[in-house]
Amino acid sequence: MNKIIKISVVLPFFNAEKTLERAIKSILNQTYVNFEFILVNNNSTDKSIEIVQKYLKLDNRIKLIHEKKQGVVFASNKGMQCAKGQFIARMDADDESLPERLEKQIEFLENNIEIDAVGTLVKYSGKYENLGLHKFVEYTNTVITPKQISDKRFSELVVINPSIMFRKSSLEKYGHYKYGDFPEDYELFLRWLSLGAKFAKLPEKLLIWYDSDERLTRTDAIYSQDSFFRLKSKYLDEFLKEKNKFYPNVVIWGAGRVSRRRAKMLEQYGIKIQFYIDVDSKKIDNIDIIHYLKIPKPGTIYILSYVNNYGAKVKIFSYLKSVNYNELIDFIFIT
Repeated sequence: MNKIIKISVVLPFFNAEKTLERAIKSILNQTYVNFEFILVNNNSTDKSIEIVQKYLKLDNRIKLIHEKKQGVVFASNKGMQCAKGQFIARMDADDESLPERLEKQIEFLENNIEIDAVGTLVKYSGKYENLGLHKFVEYTNTVITPKQISDKRFSELVVINPSIMFRKSSLEKYGHYKYGDFPEDYELFLRWLSLGAKFAKLPEKLLIWYDSDERLTRTDAIYSQDSFFRLKSKYLDEFLKEKNKFYPNVVIWGAGRVSRRRAKMLEQYGIKIQFYIDVDSKKIDNIDIIHYLKIPKPGTIYILSYVNNYGAKVKIFSYLKSVNYNELIDFIFIT
């Protein structure tokens, strides 16, 4: 192995004995070999450490470190602080990197110096009856270019965290993961974009993203939908100050109970909801609603669409484009 390490792969783990060996093997079997592999134990009480110790004896690229403060944020940051590589690749104990992942990501970053972080398309593996998550993965795989990623930042976390490789210099410039009552990967994504970072995505499936009952996104309250929307509201306020010429006034598309509750999270930042748009123009709880066919001409309001149904989103987007509304300039989807 070369003396100068180019990539540091950081994998935090906690009680991951069911999946950890698969994840480790997928990194050790990469076509690109000049990396260090930092595995961060976060107080595991199962056989995870035994699994890592077995591979420690087989491959000197592996480093085992420990983080006593419980939480993936602290374990991930600990691993990244120890990283010697010019590039840092994130990996989760649940997932599997396909053999060419590191090779293709470092090649991309070395040839595109303006890009801070690059993800990949992902292959979903899990319970296909979970159609919501399956559709989420299919959607994220359509968002690839830096512009698409930036434009869709408030619709979903469109770059899957364990697929990301980024420059260590970008980490130092824009900051590590933050701890709080919010999803740490989405917070870092929104923060980096707000500070000018550029994300891209390789148009290939180079990570298998496994869905399981134990996955943190299922078990921890910080990954709840309300947590996502509280976080979105904070960064959306910053975005609207720059993009919405009618700030602090906005119009909300979607007058249902859930849409109204999420939209009201904006009010703590001083944003004012002028009225709602929906297919039903009846008043709900004394809230003004207009039928979507009667929306004002473009250039007179700024619309935030909180409608979450995928089919409805497509129809709303098509209708707004048909009446000469422009995405980002006149409207944005918050879903």
